[in-house]
Amino acid sequence: MQIIDGKLVSSYYKENLKALISSKRYKITLAVILVGDNPASRVYVRNKTNECREVGIETKDFFLPSDISEDSLLEIIDSLNRDDEVDGILVQLPLPKHINEYNVLNAISPLKDVDGFHPENVGKLVIGKPFVEPCTPKGIIRLLEFYNIPIEGKRAVVLGRSNIVGKPMSLMLLHRNATVSICHSKTQNIQDITKEADILVVAIGKPKFVKANMVKKGAVVIDVGINRVEVGGNSKLVGDVDFDEVKEVCSYITPVPGGVGPMTRAMLLENTYIVAVNRREC
Repeated sequence: MQIIDGKLVSSYYKENLKALISSKRYKITLAVILVGDNPASRVYVRNKTNECREVGIETKDFFLPSDISEDSLLEIIDSLNRDDEVDGILVQLPLPKHINEYNVLNAISPLKDVDGFHPENVGKLVIGKPFVEPCTPKGIIRLLEFYNIPIEGKRAVVLGRSNIVGKPMSLMLLHRNATVSICHSKTQNIQDITKEADILVVAIGKPKFVKANMVKKGAVVIDVGINRVEVGGNSKLVGDVDFDEVKEVCSYITPVPGGVGPMTRAMLLENTYIVAVNRREC
């Protein structure tokens, strides 16, 4: 079994990106919007902005109250769409319940959509002609490529059908000629399906859900889950995969933390670079 080191791979991509950005005569700026005081979201935003600065991307941070109206938020996004100094726009999810997530993501210009969530960019991904790809699935593909793990002709199973990970992940594997199955909360006999996977991607938000008896011997296991649990009175981050069990049967596995997470952030930086170059040079 070999651990897939997301920190190592993300550092490689960030160093390359830093060199590309430093060669540009213009500055690249990402607008980051956080609505409310969710502690986890604040940590995510802080990590993202810190890594932007590491590679030479400037940020404009908008920390908005949780009771901001949807109309007010849409007005801010509209102003950023029209701001020529802003190359990309990121709205940290989840949003408060009174704000319609679809309306917000749809309001971001597809040319400044660093997450790849705008319907236009989702459509381009579906037909295999993506402008920017969603950061987490893109990071997973890069991990597989870095470790020379073949995708073409392999049986891939994705646990989870979210718009952020599960659906785009399945499309991106399909475009690389894998045979793909998607499992979700209504899937029957999940274990029978997961045990057929050469590549198993797990993104369901259930701590240690995947056990060794659900994994084919020699499979590649990608754990997207980040769950905080209490262990012996202490708080600990664990994935959707029971790492200690599954590592005994798989060939490769991502740890939590230190696996997919760093790659998600690295791909956000790369997407910001892509939208900036597209706006300023194409």
